[in-house]
Amino acid sequence: MTERYWRPGRLTVRVVNPVMRRLGTVTTLEVVRRRTGTLQLVPVNVLELDGDRYLVSMRGQTHWVCNLRATGRCHLQRRGRRRAYLAVELSGEQLSHVIAAYRDRWQVQRFFEKMPDPTDHPAFRLYPVENVSVEPGIEPQAL
Repeated sequence: MTERYWRPGRLTVRVVNPVMRRLGTVTTLEVVRRRTGTLQLVPVNVLELDGDRYLVSMRGQTHWVCNLRATGRCHLQRRGRRRAYLAVELSGEQLSHVIAAYRDRWQVQRFFEKMPDPTDHPAFRLYPVENVSVEPGIEPQAL
């Protein structure tokens, strides 16, 4: 059985991630925590593919994944620019296609060697809030 979550080390959580966020060299995901309602800030690699934006959890079933599933909304911030998104989780062929592109783009093979099953790496398509029409029970549509 493969692992479902690859916990980052303490050095990464307490030093590397905060420094990278402050320098603005990475995109920061802001998502509301499902239990406390406070903001969770996580550096992420955003995949741009065929004009769309995607988030992939290379570490598996992380807290940010559970929080994003619960809220369906997030913000991405980079170099002082902040933008709101609706997030829709991918499955099947879409998931496999996005994960393959993510692996090629970001060279993160070690995470996928430890957890080789694509379903261990949740991925979300991001829809900019200002460009979305939403109807209950229907996937967001770009305007």
